[in-house]
Amino acid sequence: MSFEFCPVPVGPVYEGERIRSKQMYVELGGPKVEKHFELVRVKPPNEIKDGQVSIHGPDIKDMKEGERYPIGILVEVAGEELEEDLEAVFERRVHEFCNFVNGIMHLNQRYTNWMRLSKTAYEKGFNSLDLLGQVLIGLYKAELPIIDKAQVTFYTDPKEIEKPYEIAMEIYEKRDERARTIHDEDVDMFYGCVLCQSFAPTHACCITPDRTSLCGSINWFDARAAAKVDPKGPIYEVEPKECVNKLAGEYTGVNEMINKRSLGEIDRVYLYSGMEFPHTSCGCFEAIDFYIPEVNGHGIVDRNFDSVAINGLPFSAMANQTGGGKQMPGFNGVSIQYIVSPKYQQYDGGIETIVWMPKAVKNRIGDFLPKDLVPKIATEEEVQDLNQLKDWLEEKEHPIVETWAEMLEEEEEEEE
Repeated sequence: MSFEFCPVPVGPVYEGERIRSKQMYVELGGPKVEKHFELVRVKPPNEIKDGQVSIHGPDIKDMKEGERYPIGILVEVAGEELEEDLEAVFERRVHEFCNFVNGIMHLNQRYTNWMRLSKTAYEKGFNSLDLLGQVLIGLYKAELPIIDKAQVTFYTDPKEIEKPYEIAMEIYEKRDERARTIHDEDVDMFYGCVLCQSFAPTHACCITPDRTSLCGSINWFDARAAAKVDPKGPIYEVEPKECVNKLAGEYTGVNEMINKRSLGEIDRVYLYSGMEFPHTSCGCFEAIDFYIPEVNGHGIVDRNFDSVAINGLPFSAMANQTGGGKQMPGFNGVSIQYIVSPKYQQYDGGIETIVWMPKAVKNRIGDFLPKDLVPKIATEEEVQDLNQLKDWLEEKEHPIVETWAEMLEEEEEEEE
């Protein structure tokens, strides 16, 4: 299709473009902005004004160079074959389609979305979100022919974004709640996703009932619907085949898939381990599971945490170590939803190995963790360094403490 109205070129060749802070005109969303989101809703045709783009708040031309602004992106679509299960899948395409625009960098998803517009694009005339909205509408209808009508609404004002942000958060939670009702052993088909390969060429997500996509935006139900509608698209069926190791979550079909999709770089994956043959990580993961050798436990840090984690590293530093499609034992990109799965890193010891996480994450998932474990997991409010963490774990009698004697014995044997 033609994008002659757009002052900058549009196409998949621009995916993966990085815009550094010195190159950006404005930043939308991201870790330093409180509220931001992107959401897709399926609506009846009579509720959609096809091609309409609405902007609530300052447009790009009204923004100050170098500043940060909230960003809410609501895409509403209609079509005879559309169903609610497709919303999350269509939503993930916002990431892909925004990155088609030369001069726009889009990262992450849901309530962690982060965009930058380059100075070059602005100077060429890309000075309105209406242009981005028209590009999104055009791409949605061209790439997904089952969409008959589409409209886009942007929110860039801190007050205007509040209500739609709350609605979006409620919808995300309903999706996650549904995903928790089914487990890997209940199904005979898994799914793969390569939407992030422009940023991580050797990465492919394996989506199972117990393991949502690393970005947290696509669960098993979403993936099933996407593969059904577009079998040759970026989300596809993965037959698990033989289960080689039940505890580790190793399947011959998953190994074959990752070997093919990584072009031979990766040939073995344990779905339920962050320490041995871990699942590859893209760059859009919601959180990082990181190993803390000093206490033989694991920490969790999410991308909204704006301080350093208990290991002395900020999320950004660990993300650089974790992402890019690498298998990095001890640094594993995960979704928040996976943390509350009964299969969570079970090969490594499971949920009882977690010793630290940000207070915000603990508040969010605490109701889904073992009740006796919750008060034993430290946050940034209780401990500030590894020595304090060790004392805390001993005082609270965290289960991980029982492994320390075994570690000491192993170290002594190695020295001998």
